[in-house]
Amino acid sequence: MATLAETAREFWDRISPRERKLVVIAAVATPLIVAVWLGLSIHDGLAAMEARNAKMRKALVVVADVRARGQTQEPVDDVIDKMGTEPLGLDTYLDNAAKKAKFTLKSTNPHAAQTRNGFVTNSVSCQIDDLTIDQVKSFLSEIEGQQKIVAVTHLELRRNFRNKDKVDITNIEVSTWSKEPPPKSEGSGSADAKTDKKGG
Repeated sequence: MATLAETAREFWDRISPRERKLVVIAAVATPLIVAVWLGLSIHDGLAAMEARNAKMRKALVVVADVRARGQTQEPVDDVIDKMGTEPLGLDTYLDNAAKKAKFTLKSTNPHAAQTRNGFVTNSVSCQIDDLTIDQVKSFLSEIEGQQKIVAVTHLELRRNFRNKDKVDITNIEVSTWSKEPPPKSEGSGSADAKTDKKGG
């Protein structure tokens, strides 16, 4: 059985000098073509990665801008004066913000209310996929622009792996604050007890 080297030698002896030149040219050109193709592919991949990174940086700038504009809201004292004891319904609030941003909010995860220093913090978190940069900007603007007692307290973004032009909000936490309700007066309870005693 002929070896590969013998087969190649027989092929070389069988072809004409002109064909031998073409074989040599092909042997030299093929690695060069492959190298150029790989270089262009790598360049295109790096360019696409840079474009995606630029979009992510733009998203982070948008988030920072929204948060910065949130700092220019009414003075804290004015907000506290207008704050009630009934917490805002965050589910409906976020649904409306999502509609303004032209997407549907599927579900939210409520957190246990936290009471501290006379104020009650209510929070919900959720995940949202397949959003454009404009939708993220609109959603965050609606959340922090409609009510002074609502803020985004945690936000995580990542590039969408199925669609490079979109991003996923892997975790967003939105909080609202209300005043702690005053304790029930003991006098009313004593009056009720006296009434029951007289009735007996």
